[in-house]
Amino acid sequence: MKHHVSGDRNVYDRCIFHVLDHTGRALLVAGLGVYPNTGVVDAYATLRTGDRLHAVRASDALGDDRMRLEVGPLRITVDEPLRRFTLSCAADPADPDGLSFELTWTADFPALWEPHHFQRTGNRLTLEGRRFVQAGRCEGVIRAGGERFEVTAGEWTGTRDRSWGVRPIPGEEPGRAAESRPEGFHWLWIPMRFEDRFLMVVAQEDADGYRTLNQAQLVRAGHRDVQLGWPRTEIAYRAGTRHPESAVVHLTDPGGKPLEIGVEILASSPLAVGAGYPPAGDWQHGTWRGRDWTDRRVYDLSDPSAHPLAAYGVTDHAARFTLDGRTGHGIFEHGSFGRHDPSGFTDFTSTAR
Repeated sequence: MKHHVSGDRNVYDRCIFHVLDHTGRALLVAGLGVYPNTGVVDAYATLRTGDRLHAVRASDALGDDRMRLEVGPLRITVDEPLRRFTLSCAADPADPDGLSFELTWTADFPALWEPHHFQRTGNRLTLEGRRFVQAGRCEGVIRAGGERFEVTAGEWTGTRDRSWGVRPIPGEEPGRAAESRPEGFHWLWIPMRFEDRFLMVVAQEDADGYRTLNQAQLVRAGHRDVQLGWPRTEIAYRAGTRHPESAVVHLTDPGGKPLEIGVEILASSPLAVGAGYPPAGDWQHGTWRGRDWTDRRVYDLSDPSAHPLAAYGVTDHAARFTLDGRTGHGIFEHGSFGRHDPSGFTDFTSTAR
């Protein structure tokens, strides 16, 4: 665990948790990552409520104890592997209205392997990841901006994933890779928790719609997982943007019967704002900030033009899903940049009409 088999500076091991209420009032995104070959450990948490995004980020030197999942005020405790976790963010004594929480995240379904994820830039392998995903329920308390959110199992849903491998860290000289930038990239990652089942859809496509990553799977405790064909998603975007407002996910059961999942967007959290995902301009994962670095801030999301890079990063949308009379909740994670022929986007400036 201390020494990685690869000397690639971009080696990483990271997790993400989502905690969302069923009305769209709040969406918490939190995660922690280690970067063995750069000696960095960092963590973050963001809470979207109304037009405000409360963010806490922390970074430090990576130690030898990999069981200690704690950076600054942020901590993850594995109470029962693959089953129950405690997520916490200590309050800032200097800012009692800042983001803090103490939550229990409990899995309701077995973890699901996602497809082996890899991509090349030119001839170089720039991303290779293994990942599993899981859905469950949450209980506890979140505080931010003078508000207190009582998180209850029947009114809040939790999703999470864990991934590891190689993933670009800022600061590396691109070399000839700059000549191989893709014309377009289209991404969907959709964990959906219903009362009696968990559905997972993943799709990654190139500019011409060629699919390089694909999964549609049904998970139920005590049953073998069921494959649900080749997912196809129709997205209704807000005019002048690539911001989804609703969608329909088309699946197929093993007998050939079509399945339709309705998607209603409840709240949105751009991962390039506060959470450290590219192309964030103020902080990105794996970046060395020195020892004991902690940063807290509140972003105003009422004016999208104030965060121009957010449109070129992935956004996590809390969503309500409907399937055959059932109602579920989860995350509709989406990013679409550059050309994407199936959506009618012609270049990086193209938006929905």
